[in-house]
Amino acid sequence: MNHTIIEESGFKYIESDPEKEQTLLLLHGLFGALSNFSGIIDHFKGKVNVVVPMLPIFELPLRKLSVMGLVNHVSDFVSYKGYRYLNIVGNSLGGHVAILYSLDVPEKLQSLTLTGSSGLFEEPLGSTFPKRGNYEFVQQKTESTFYDPKVATKELVDEVYDIVNDRNKAIRVIAIAKSALRHNIGDRLDQIKAPSLLVWGKQDTITPAFVGEKFDELLPDSELVLMDKCGHAPMMEYPEEFNQVLEKFLVSRGKI
Repeated sequence: MNHTIIEESGFKYIESDPEKEQTLLLLHGLFGALSNFSGIIDHFKGKVNVVVPMLPIFELPLRKLSVMGLVNHVSDFVSYKGYRYLNIVGNSLGGHVAILYSLDVPEKLQSLTLTGSSGLFEEPLGSTFPKRGNYEFVQQKTESTFYDPKVATKELVDEVYDIVNDRNKAIRVIAIAKSALRHNIGDRLDQIKAPSLLVWGKQDTITPAFVGEKFDELLPDSELVLMDKCGHAPMMEYPEEFNQVLEKFLVSRGKI
């Protein structure tokens, strides 16, 4: 399904049901946004206000480009929209941003869902960053994100290929990745009192399953679900199962 991207006051975002009080805020990772979350949007629209702010990884001035720069953008966006109650879902880098934002504004947080989140441990890009100009290599690296390589559609591979072949975009991705490695938040997770759901792929090679287990150990009120034959993006590989797990969690905690 096509989703309309709204652009206003320096923000780009999707919003499903602005009249609803409960907001499901989805924060994407370094690669992909809409394609990553389309299953969640379609499942939850009509039940809550599903919102996807586009993180300005390629728009922020370089001097402001960091994990905290993205957190500040989310904070400004939430303030601009006036959202009061947030159930936040973050994948990969988006999970990292979600954690830091939650620590800054605990009074807005109704629940936190992390899937393949950075913040404790992640494989650095380093020498494995896809080689410019080599489409086959980019395709292989993109496919390795998932347990089932077929999940890496041509559209997604083309998006990654475009990024790594644009020098400015590639520099920004590396800068953000390095910033994420510097912002380890293990010693602050005990401050998050809201209920947390952790959905991890057992075959995640970027933030391995033990990372999800560590999050579960450090968060005061958390539930961990490990998905077999699943990589770094459970909501893309198993959208129906992911949505069932997320909805059951939100309903059981009285959030929808």
